[in-house]
Amino acid sequence: MVQNFLVDARGVLRPRIEKDGRPKGAGRIISPYDPDARQSIRGNTRWNGYLVHVTETCDADARVNLITDIATTRPIRDTQALPGIHTRLRDRRLLPAQHLVDGGYLSTALLNDAARDHRIQLVGPVKESGAWQKKEQTGFTREDFIIDFDRRQVTCPNGHTSKTWVEAPAMAPYTVARFASRQCDPCVDRSACTRGKSARSVNFLPRHPHELQARNRTDRQDPHWKRLCATRSGVEGTICELVNAHRARRGRYHGHHKTHVQHVLTGIAINIERLASRAAEHLHRPRDLTAFQHYLDSRGLTWECWWRQGKWTRVPRSPTESLTDFPGSQSVENSMITDVRACSASDPAQPGHPSGSGRQPTTPKPCTYPAP
Repeated sequence: MVQNFLVDARGVLRPRIEKDGRPKGAGRIISPYDPDARQSIRGNTRWNGYLVHVTETCDADARVNLITDIATTRPIRDTQALPGIHTRLRDRRLLPAQHLVDGGYLSTALLNDAARDHRIQLVGPVKESGAWQKKEQTGFTREDFIIDFDRRQVTCPNGHTSKTWVEAPAMAPYTVARFASRQCDPCVDRSACTRGKSARSVNFLPRHPHELQARNRTDRQDPHWKRLCATRSGVEGTICELVNAHRARRGRYHGHHKTHVQHVLTGIAINIERLASRAAEHLHRPRDLTAFQHYLDSRGLTWECWWRQGKWTRVPRSPTESLTDFPGSQSVENSMITDVRACSASDPAQPGHPSGSGRQPTTPKPCTYPAP
């Protein structure tokens, strides 16, 4: 209430705007019914609610891919969600040797942390440099310079070496190597190197993260790496299944924790569906006669019927007789399967379907899913 409204000098209650001190982004409560929900923007998409991060197996020889982790977070950067995903997978003893992610989840620091803390190889594209030389493809980028960490100097494409090597705390974790003006001013390629009045400077990470970053950008040209990274697209099918089959863009409950429970139950439902659809089919074998039925047969007594679901159903006299020989009769197993299918077919249209995912119908909140 206080974040969104104020009483002005005339004593009139009116909506609070930005110049009145209204909080921005993740700090502003957008619903009185759900104080944990926040407003978020991804590209041209705007919504009020949460983010869901889905992790599943993708082994080439697996008969079925299962969801191993579902994280429900406030609208945060994808890179902030990845350490928590690895921690939960470690606690469940489900850490993979390779973790395929998209560029939103990846950074050079996470490449280093995942390998050091969990011995996981992250596979995905590291974000490219935002320098104009890289965007326009007309100048010398950082990759064109040779960095010598032992001698603490950088060599430019024309053979000049840097004059200063600075590891300032304000620039941490980056190191800055600067060239002298007497080197850059007479250079014929100055326009392709820098557009400023000062000489060229190069920023780069410490040795180990820098080598990881360089190796990642080199691997991206390898056809084997491209095929491996393309496997990650399979999770888009899982996102489609969450959204279309289980309405996961709508939260059905108020609060972060309850919404997370809903998403976890939805993931469990998807795993059960996948396992059931790939279970080995086997023929139905009629059960053996009970001791009481043997007792009746040994004395020549008949056992024409039993009481079942309010109806008298005739039962075969011996195992060689088929239930289908008697009109209107069916086995208990088939009845149970029919009941379950009937519930599964009708429940998704109802607001309380447990495998759906969303918010209460009174205050719907869509959730988007960045590809894990």
